[in-house]
Formats: sequence, C-alpha cells, structure tokens
Amino acid sequence: MSNHPHQTRESEESALQNESALQDESALQDESALQDESVAYCEPCESGIVIDSPASSAYSAHSSRHKLERIPRNVDIKKRFEEHYQLLLGKDYDTFMNYSLSYIRKCIRVNTLKSTVEDVRARLESRWNLEPIPWCPEGFWIEFKNGKRFDLGNLIEHHLGYVYIQESASMIPPVVLDPQPGEVVLDMCAAPGSKTSQIAMYMQNKGILIANDVSGARLKALGMNLQRCGIRNTVMTMMQEYRFAKLAQENPAFRFDRILVDAPCSGTGTIRKSLKTIMMWNPSGITKLSKIQKNLIEIAFGMLKESGTMVYSTCTIEPEENEAVVSYLLSKYPNAQLLDIDSERLGITRTPAVTKFNNLFIDPRVEKCLRIHPYDNNTEGFFVAKIQKG
Repeated sequence: MSNHPHQTRESEESALQNESALQDESALQDESALQDESVAYCEPCESGIVIDSPASSAYSAHSSRHKLERIPRNVDIKKRFEEHYQLLLGKDYDTFMNYSLSYIRKCIRVNTLKSTVEDVRARLESRWNLEPIPWCPEGFWIEFKNGKRFDLGNLIEHHLGYVYIQESASMIPPVVLDPQPGEVVLDMCAAPGSKTSQIAMYMQNKGILIANDVSGARLKALGMNLQRCGIRNTVMTMMQEYRFAKLAQENPAFRFDRILVDAPCSGTGTIRKSLKTIMMWNPSGITKLSKIQKNLIEIAFGMLKESGTMVYSTCTIEPEENEAVVSYLLSKYPNAQLLDIDSERLGITRTPAVTKFNNLFIDPRVEKCLRIHPYDNNTEGFFVAKIQKG
C-alpha cells in the first residue's frame, strides 16, 4: 500500500470545525439506533421477572474472566422471552442475561485506506489503552486511561476517517468473506456502513463494491461514512431484493464474486447495546424476519458466480433466524456448500451451532457455522455462515 500524505494540524482543526463531520455518532454508526423496527412488533410486556442486580454465581464466575460493569437500569423480562431462552440456552441462560445486561466494550477499527495501525496506535496510546482484537488485525478494544470516557465519536481520528467505531463481533463477517482487490462484491444490507467500509478497505479501493439498502434514511448515514473513510470503489443503491433477482434473470452476466448478507434480524445478540430489544422481542416477529432472511439468502445465492462465496450473518442468537435459514438454502440448492470457519485460527471462542430446537428443520451440516454468544468473547452475540456456490 502506498504511503499516505501527511495530515497537517490545520486540516485536523478544520475537520473538527466541520459541522457535517460532527454529526451525532449514535445516528451515524450505531446499528441498534438504525435498526429496522418495522418487523419487530413490541407486544405488551407480560408478567415476568425484573433483573436489577448481578447476584447469580454465573455472573461472578464470568466476571473474573471478563471485566464486566452492570448497566444501572431495571429491565422487565417477558415471561415468554425467559422461557424461550431458558429452553435454548439451558444452564447458560443466567450467564447470557448477565452479559446482556452489562456494558459492552468500546471498539475501533483502523481504516488502512487513510492511515496505518502503527500510526493510529502512536496517536492514541498516550491517552487510551488499546487491546488488539484477535480476529481483526486492524481492530482494538479501547478504554480511556484517566477515568471514564465514551465519546469516541469526538476523536479527531474518527472525523478524519482514520478509525471506524465498530463492535468487535461485527468485524467478523467481512474477515470471513475475505474480499480481494479487483473483485465484484455486493453488500446486500449495507447501511450504516461498518462492514461496507471494512470490505472496501480489504479491497484496497480496487474492483467494484455495490452497497445496497432499502432505506433512504439509512443510506444517508452510509454515504457519509463511506465519504469520511475515503472509499472510492463503491456504488450505493436503494433496491428491494426482488429487483436484484429480476436483474439477475434479465442479465446472466450480472453476478458477483462475493456477497455479504448481513440480514435484518431480531438483534437478541445486541441487548447490551440496546435494552429495548428485550421489550420488542416476540415470536411472531421472529417468524416474519425468518421469511425475509430466507428470501434474502436465496436471492443472494442466485447472484453468485460459480465458485463464488457468500457470507450470511446476523446479530441474533435465534435458531429460526440462523441455522434454520441456512438449512433452508442447503435443502433447496444442492450446489450450496457450507464451508468451515476456522475459529481457532481467528482466536474466536464459539458456542456449538444449534442442530435441534423446537420443530425447526435444521440440517446437521450447520455445525460448520459460527455461533457466538455474548459470554464467549465478551462481545455482542453473532452468527456467521460461509457458503460457496459449487
């Protein structure tokens, strides 16, 4: 990669004064703030439990392994939510809830299109503790050395596009996708742009990256983030998935080397970032989301080139939205090959994939999928599947 031109102090000051660069970070990059709530209907909270103190032994055991700080807020837990997740998680339910009700660690990812890991470390290490994220060489957990500070969006390095504020588990899907310079890549559900900018970074601004979303409001955030990060190989589109299917039917050459489907989901892996997720949870919403996800993964698979690679990911731990969606694709397309994800090489602690739950049809091959619960690595919960078109 070529050397980056030196950034002058004057340009840094002008970046701070630029009002467009000082947009509220929570509106630009917090996926939970931008989450599509139209398919997650909130039902009246049923009588259930109220969690207000970290008293369980599970919390204590994991506290010694991971540094946890409880979110100081009482949370009403729906009885159906509690019963559903006790069935899914068994003895790990208390641990899951204790992590989900604790603050998540702040993270940044160095944008190597504008800077280098070494340069960013040199700029920040006098004031911030930086802990490398094992699965992403450009990623760091970040903590202020002198007291508490959470306004990472005010960092000059953020406004200059040297770093992107991104949750550590969110960095996994682009790493698994492994896009290469010169390829043609589709990010099907791109906004607000954390994974899109990471993909473009790995592509070194070479090739073509289509960044699609269905919401104009979300595309505004995506465009601002891509511009700030110096991304030049990306075309933004606003299309429903069926329009991609129509384009693929009309033009057999309209195919992609790699596709990321970071699907809209119930977000139950992100409770610690958005406590309202518990209130919004309901089984009918999950079933509706699963239908959307099956449609997305099927259309995306049809747009892959032969031997092309697709990554399907969500930030939920619901089997109906994860293993069952992948199983649907495998059952319908014999040329869909599920690939191993080497979590040991990446330094990721994983939970075994769910192969049986309620009455869901789940193909045993989903054991190759990467399922991460919040307590595995002290992150969000995430699910990642890597699929090749054979």
